[in-house]
Amino acid sequence: METKPKCLTDNAAADRILIVDDDPVNRKILGKLFSTFYTVIEAEDGQAGMEQILRADNRLCAILLDVMMPKMNGIEVLRRLKDLELLEKIPVFLITADRSADVVKEAYELGVMDVISKPVVSYIVVKRVRAIIELFEARKHLSIVVENQSIALLEQAEKIIQLNQGMIEALATAIEFRNEESGGHVQRISEITRLILENTVFGEGMEKKDIDNIALASVMHDVGKITIPDAVLTKPGALTAKEYAIMQSHTTKGVAILESIPQLRDSEIYGYACDIARHHHERWDGRGYPDRLAGDAISPWAQVVSLADVYDALNCRRVYKPPFPRAKVLEMISTGQCGVFNPLLLDSFFSVEDMLFELYQDLPEAQCS
Repeated sequence: METKPKCLTDNAAADRILIVDDDPVNRKILGKLFSTFYTVIEAEDGQAGMEQILRADNRLCAILLDVMMPKMNGIEVLRRLKDLELLEKIPVFLITADRSADVVKEAYELGVMDVISKPVVSYIVVKRVRAIIELFEARKHLSIVVENQSIALLEQAEKIIQLNQGMIEALATAIEFRNEESGGHVQRISEITRLILENTVFGEGMEKKDIDNIALASVMHDVGKITIPDAVLTKPGALTAKEYAIMQSHTTKGVAILESIPQLRDSEIYGYACDIARHHHERWDGRGYPDRLAGDAISPWAQVVSLADVYDALNCRRVYKPPFPRAKVLEMISTGQCGVFNPLLLDSFFSVEDMLFELYQDLPEAQCS
């Protein structure tokens, strides 16, 4: 089976012309014309020509091809070159005494650069062939330049994305430590969210790109807590009704903060981040806050972050409570002691909880059960 020569990917200088003709006199005439400018290699029929092409190692700058040859004629060679997608990379010239309309038409349809009649006029054939070779080489050089520039732009864009992500995570982590929560809370929320969406029916239909954006947006779920006074945010005991109302305001204030960041508005995570920040304390039964949404009115990403937040809070120490044992955590979630969740989400959560609990195995005992 024929395979594409490695010339398709290498960038070695193309300095050879291949002459494929069963007439040795014609090969000698053409070889003499082009030997001043290029290294000339020859093949006595189409089959031998194909063998030369497939081992050319990116050195062919043009192919001069006769039509009437034994074993494989010129049109058959053109068909093979088209199948191998080489006609866009190596200019091919049909040099033939056969000027029949059908031959010329098919040659051009296949992608031959020019059809030159025999007997050749030396200065004309050299001029035409060299002009096309120079055009192909210029196009190849331009393609390499454009490709290199594209790679550089992609690398720059990736650095910007990483920088922006780092800034988002740094802000979220600063809020986390101000809240005196265990280190790694926002990273675990992001990972739990990703694992549920990637590995359960709850994330069916979501593309990887969307899941990546949701997982990153989830780290901003508590960004509004930066506005909550320390006396409320870090209070070890139960909150008063007034203090609880202040604490609840972190959802709407979080959206206001996100809306005030111009660079974030152009990000693909912006819509997810605002929705999650506002609605990650809504409940399936409509008794959450701030909008008292119920059922499917709560977006899937806000639902899954809500459950991830509860699961992490129960597993880890907080200023107002110690970590609960794993069995107790699962009981509290399943019985609705920490909020009412979508039954489908709960089924999905329990189907991967073994995987989620692994996130807590390396935490210090002081931080988790």
